[in-house]
Amino acid sequence: MNNQTKTEKKCYFCENGIKDIDYKDTRMLRQFINTYKKIFPRKKTGVCSKHQRKLANAIKNARIIALLPYIR
Repeated sequence: MNNQTKTEKKCYFCENGIKDIDYKDTRMLRQFINTYKKIFPRKKTGVCSKHQRKLANAIKNARIIALLPYIR
């Protein structure tokens, strides 16, 4: 096994004190989707499970209102 130390990722929302994720803030939401417009998993972003659920709902709401695209 490698003896490399893994850097533990911190939740973006917990660190910045963000309680509610606004679906209208597309600039922030774009950080959490890839070039194929898929939502990044928790393991990749380091977001806690509570905020990952809220984030997914916010991205889905933004897609419904056409603020974010479904596909590329």
